[in-house]
Amino acid sequence: MNSDCTIQARIKDCVAALDRLCILALLLVICALTGCSTPHSGQNNAAPASENPDQFVLRAGDVLRITFPGAPNLNVAPQPIRRDGKITLPLVGEVVAANKTPAGLESELVNLYSGQLVVKAVNVNVESSSFTVYVTGSVLRPGRVDSNKPLTALQAVMEAGGFDYNRANMSDVKVTRTSGRNNEHFSLNLRQVLEGKEARPFYLKPGDILYVPERFNWF
Repeated sequence: MNSDCTIQARIKDCVAALDRLCILALLLVICALTGCSTPHSGQNNAAPASENPDQFVLRAGDVLRITFPGAPNLNVAPQPIRRDGKITLPLVGEVVAANKTPAGLESELVNLYSGQLVVKAVNVNVESSSFTVYVTGSVLRPGRVDSNKPLTALQAVMEAGGFDYNRANMSDVKVTRTSGRNNEHFSLNLRQVLEGKEARPFYLKPGDILYVPERFNWF
């Protein structure tokens, strides 16, 4: 009797072990089909907080209009930032503009012109900017996208003809950004943006590569 109970207990243990193995195998198959993977070093699964489009860094070739609300006689015609990163302004001469934000340049000019300004304000507006990004994957017109102002990820997709809705996985759009010698990777859920569930836009930077993957089809 005891022998029979022992055999039955061992059979139950074997069945339970087989059940666990089957569940593990099923999980591995699902993971393979859905593309589960460990995030690569340096990859951000979620997009960072959105950047203010007015705070992008000025570069050579950008055309600036600089105005002085309290001293209109100092206003100058729009001028490009030269290759050396400088612009020329009345009274103060050459000023480095490249690698600064518009707000940062405004603050610097207020200091430079402090003796001439009754109203301590200077406006720096970007008239045009050579802003190039690349959009590939499941969009209607993949390729280079040129703009004269910063673009959000969704705007860049629209400039590329919009999503190919028969194939596009809008929930896992990838952005690759080169920063020095390193690449940064971001994952964006543009479906939530389209549905109004995500209010924070993700602003691209010049040279960004945006990839819209295909969604997995079971049939």
